[in-house]
Amino acid sequence: MKISTKNSINTAIILFFLFIKATYTCLAQSNIFKEHPKYEVRAVWLTTIGGLDWPHVYAQTPTSISRQKKELTDILDKLQKANINTILLQTRIRGTVIYPSAIEPWDGCCSGFPGKSPGYDPLAFAIKECHNRGMEVHAWIVTIPIGKWNGLGCKTLRKKYPKMITKIGQDGFINPSSPIAAQYLSNICKEITQNYDIDGIHLDYIRYPEKWNLSIPLTEARKNITNIVKEINQSVKSIKPWVKLSCAPIGKFDDLTRYSSRGWNAYNKGCQDAQRWLREGLMDQIYPMMYFRGNQFYPFAMDWKENSYGKTIVPGLGIYFLSPSEGNWNIDEIKRQMHVSRFNGMGYAFFRNRFFCDNVKNLYLFTKDEFNLYPALTPPMKWVNNKRPQSPQNISTQIVGEDEVITWNNVDNNEEGGLMYNVYASKSFPVDIDDARNLLATRIKNNHITIKKYSQNKFYYAITSINRYGNESMPLQQASFNNYTGEEKFIQNDGKKLILPNKGSALDCEYVIIKSLTGNIIAIRPYKGKYADISKINNGCYILLSLNKKNVAHRLGFFIIKR
Repeated sequence: MKISTKNSINTAIILFFLFIKATYTCLAQSNIFKEHPKYEVRAVWLTTIGGLDWPHVYAQTPTSISRQKKELTDILDKLQKANINTILLQTRIRGTVIYPSAIEPWDGCCSGFPGKSPGYDPLAFAIKECHNRGMEVHAWIVTIPIGKWNGLGCKTLRKKYPKMITKIGQDGFINPSSPIAAQYLSNICKEITQNYDIDGIHLDYIRYPEKWNLSIPLTEARKNITNIVKEINQSVKSIKPWVKLSCAPIGKFDDLTRYSSRGWNAYNKGCQDAQRWLREGLMDQIYPMMYFRGNQFYPFAMDWKENSYGKTIVPGLGIYFLSPSEGNWNIDEIKRQMHVSRFNGMGYAFFRNRFFCDNVKNLYLFTKDEFNLYPALTPPMKWVNNKRPQSPQNISTQIVGEDEVITWNNVDNNEEGGLMYNVYASKSFPVDIDDARNLLATRIKNNHITIKKYSQNKFYYAITSINRYGNESMPLQQASFNNYTGEEKFIQNDGKKLILPNKGSALDCEYVIIKSLTGNIIAIRPYKGKYADISKINNGCYILLSLNKKNVAHRLGFFIIKR
């Protein structure tokens, strides 16, 4: 086809104009998306040892069981209001656990009596209640320490495996050099993974104790810890590959070129080769315990991020230092750490829950009312599985009194671990699912949701399915609702050709522009004939605009490519 020089110049000018406009749009949206990220881990460590965070009431009767359960649901309700999405629940404590185990005895934190059941399964209950609120729950496993030498956990293990246990002072520890240590700890993680619908296994104290008299080379010591991590990874992933494996290493990996770790780092002091674990896919997430300030925090946080190998980094923030009795930090220190972590694409985890829920120095209110204004999804594990699930079908809404009921058809699938659903709402159509401000509810297991009616405002809805790896489907957009006038209609296509609206004699346009819902220009096509070629455009939902000779764009409608 022959193109005149004049037309070429006009096309170049148009493309330049569109590029400038698209760039401006993308920059504006980039700032919005960084301020309100759709994907971010927002976690708390929920400590059970001694009932520090929970429980404060022993479960010994039906009444006290109900009170203990309500304690937890009250905590979860409060965390949900602050849009926290990940609970690291201390499940193995000191050679003792909070679930009925065939391997280790009950801890006494729930019943008040070590070795005695509280009369229900706290882990199963916590998982159910977290999932009801769209939260992930990870079983927090304290690995090497097993408590006082004559405590129940240590005493039980000493009888079974005396050569695996080492005494330091008054406490017992699993010896990482023991040939059976890795298998023993992996069996605990395997038991939890097999028996519970857990979202993650979170390893704590997966290192040599600081008081350990290390008589072997550091390289061998690191190898011993890595062998334990490998064994646990294989046990967990062979059963449920979507279960996230994470750990909480010492907050500074190693000395940096300009900043010293002051002798306290993961690599040399704890023998934790955690960056290798990320590189080799042994860990999906890292929660470094970064309970420091200033140059002991920021450079080391960036070191973790720069060596993440695409995995998820979640700096652990020492919010307990806000307490006057612990360190009396200024709240601005934690706020800065939260902002820096978010700006650099990292999440954050609060250590520990009580200091957050007790609103020490207004941290809870700041998080709920200013920082976490909208929900967020946890980042998908694309390094394990990046396949999108099928989209749900047939969305409908119904007003019932003061509520609005949204329903859709479940996806008929064979997805590992099953599917969940995310619900989005917006005043504009179609709903932009990349904008976290439109997130209404996350990780719903049912095919319906009831929400309070938004006064007289009319909202559009979109539903996506999400698998256990965190991969999200294309959205099912609501086509209509009550009193919907029908101005916005989908333009028909067969996946190869898009039927162009009839421009008639009044519409003086030479081109149509195809944009993504986030405003990115996907393609420019001549506004001639009946069709536009879309054969090389990916499946998705798009905006179609016309462009006249004065460089004025008009929206023609929307279309969905679904081959």
